[in-house]
Amino acid sequence: MKDAKVIELEEVTIRFAGDSGDGMQLTGTLFSDATALLGNDISTFPDYPSEIRAPQGTVGGVSGFQVQFGHKQVNTPGDYANVLIAMNPAAIKANAAFMNPGGTIIYDSDSFSEKNLKKAKFVTDDPFAECKMDDFFKIPVPISSLTQESLKDFGLDNKSVLRSKNMFALGLVCWMFNRPMKSIEEFLTNKFAKKPVVVESNIKVLHDGYNYGMTMQHMTPSYIVHPANIENGTYRNVNGNHATAWGFLAAAEKAGLELFIGSYPITPATDIFQALTERKDLGVKSFQAEDEIAGIASAIGAAFAGDLAVTTTSGPGLALKGEAIGLAVMAELPLVIVNVQRGGPSTGLPTKTEQSDLLQALYGRNGESPVVVLAASTPSDCFWYAFKAAQIALERMVPVILLTDGFLGNGSEPWKIPTMAELPPITPRIAKDAATFKAYERNSETLARDWAIPGMPGFEHRIGGLEKNETGTVSHDPENHQINSEIREGKVQRVVNMIPDLEISGDKDGDILVVGWGGTYGHLISAVRELREEGKNVSMAHFNYIKPLPKNTAEIFGKFQKIIVCELNMGQFASYLRNELPEFTYHQKNKLKGLPFTVNELKESVYKLLED
Repeated sequence: MKDAKVIELEEVTIRFAGDSGDGMQLTGTLFSDATALLGNDISTFPDYPSEIRAPQGTVGGVSGFQVQFGHKQVNTPGDYANVLIAMNPAAIKANAAFMNPGGTIIYDSDSFSEKNLKKAKFVTDDPFAECKMDDFFKIPVPISSLTQESLKDFGLDNKSVLRSKNMFALGLVCWMFNRPMKSIEEFLTNKFAKKPVVVESNIKVLHDGYNYGMTMQHMTPSYIVHPANIENGTYRNVNGNHATAWGFLAAAEKAGLELFIGSYPITPATDIFQALTERKDLGVKSFQAEDEIAGIASAIGAAFAGDLAVTTTSGPGLALKGEAIGLAVMAELPLVIVNVQRGGPSTGLPTKTEQSDLLQALYGRNGESPVVVLAASTPSDCFWYAFKAAQIALERMVPVILLTDGFLGNGSEPWKIPTMAELPPITPRIAKDAATFKAYERNSETLARDWAIPGMPGFEHRIGGLEKNETGTVSHDPENHQINSEIREGKVQRVVNMIPDLEISGDKDGDILVVGWGGTYGHLISAVRELREEGKNVSMAHFNYIKPLPKNTAEIFGKFQKIIVCELNMGQFASYLRNELPEFTYHQKNKLKGLPFTVNELKESVYKLLED
């Protein structure tokens, strides 16, 4: 046999797709972990079906996992896939629009039966022609039957055997892209330690898939994507939800407090709660409440009792928590509310990403009820913004809403693990002098009150949702309410002194400033980078601090001819900017499909604005 052709690539995007029961999320995760361990920079995008039990073989039931990895910096999971691993016809139909022209499709030929073609609503026996994919390089592999042959001596029933076909596909792709399988074997060994037959069968199928790749060298070359040149340090592949959980753990340690989380499970935020529930060894106290209201009410109680208090949710849950957030505002207790945004309204698109809760976070409560609002921008920096949200809450005695989204929460990337010494100190505002203590006496610089915790002798005081005067006595005095309302807003605005100035990616002035916030960062920076390489005078400003805005925001905006605000909603941040900084004109690029931006569509919007 002649030597196999090996092609070197700068970056590549792979998409695994099949039924929810085909294990595509696990397959993609294991491939991504192996790739990260090899030293490539990566970005991932798990794409879950919205229906919990969509009919098998239908387009609505397709589960996907996309990963882009490269030799250079990778900021997005890729616009379009170079390689699609399709476990059934529905996966072809669902992903045809997300493939690079001329890409490679590896598909389980055993699943392309007349029955499955009908389930996917193909009208002919040629799904590739129907999807206009004749020019793609298609590799049929009888994955199901090869898996059955691989495990024929294991004594497993057919259903159990076919559960392992994702490992065959994984082994094949590992061969194609020269990925090591040691970490995958270790995962399987640890995951199924109590089921040796499961470990042995999956590892055998994994290697058989790899070996099959070696025997099909005449059909496709193998590829090499060399490790990225990244800063030395200890890294791990982390998704946004776990990074958020660890940010709170670090904040509790730096503040010298116990961490409490009171939450109700909701997609896609539940993983934060689960990750913290597992850390009783670090003193975490967790409470799975019967509903969203009980979740935040328990967290408010924990804040009153002196804990770093956290509650997690998604859009519908944030709506239910609104009244209790107002209580935390009135009581001036430190509380962090995490909202992992998803498609709405109502139940909406539970497994899809969106940025449509911004106005709810800013204004979605009765009365004048100001809170600090932050937004994380990448899976790994969810750690930092969780830490920062806790720091602001504890040092300024104010509720903080941290916005992430489904794209960040489920997506992953390499994260350089910091040491605790690298993190800034957190100094809670614990009351110290009982002789002079007044429950709502303000610090002249920050307007924050002191935190008097039950059990501290001499610091007894009233607390609750009714308006108080400085001593903590209930007050219905009109002047007192006016003053306190202004103080609560002023306290939030003075947080601006805790946050960094807005930074520019690109030139400090120019034709167009691309503005974004939160999880759009990776696609925006990639688009701006490519536009600048093409000679376009375009820069980017990305916001993590929403309320208050960085103090130099107006100065930055004033140096550009045009501003375009790009967000995954109908224009909520643009509307907020028009209210806060009305002296500027804001163009918009909006998307509301449950999917992140693509780099190409962002570039097209900038091209059009440059031509106007």
